[in-house]
Amino acid sequence: MYRHNERQLQFEKFKFVVGGKLRSDNRWVKLAKQIPWEGIEELYASSLSGTGKGAPALSVRMALGAMIIKEKLRLSDEETAEQIRDKEENEERS
Repeated sequence: MYRHNERQLQFEKFKFVVGGKLRSDNRWVKLAKQIPWEGIEELYASSLSGTGKGAPALSVRMALGAMIIKEKLRLSDEETAEQIRDKEENEERS
């Protein structure tokens, strides 16, 4: 099951807990600008359509973003999950 998240932040609008924001020359911001998110969103959503059962899927930005970071940084699946978990825990504390 997949529901599009209209509130998904884009890199340019992301603000750090300690202040500031990502710079436009940041490598992840530059890469995100090259990805046709709307087209990928359509393909992703259609591939997850079906029974409507099960846990909701991650947003396409989270799923694809995690895969891209995993491959570019040559991380294992476990290390990628740990990095995301660390980030989520830091956000929850703030």
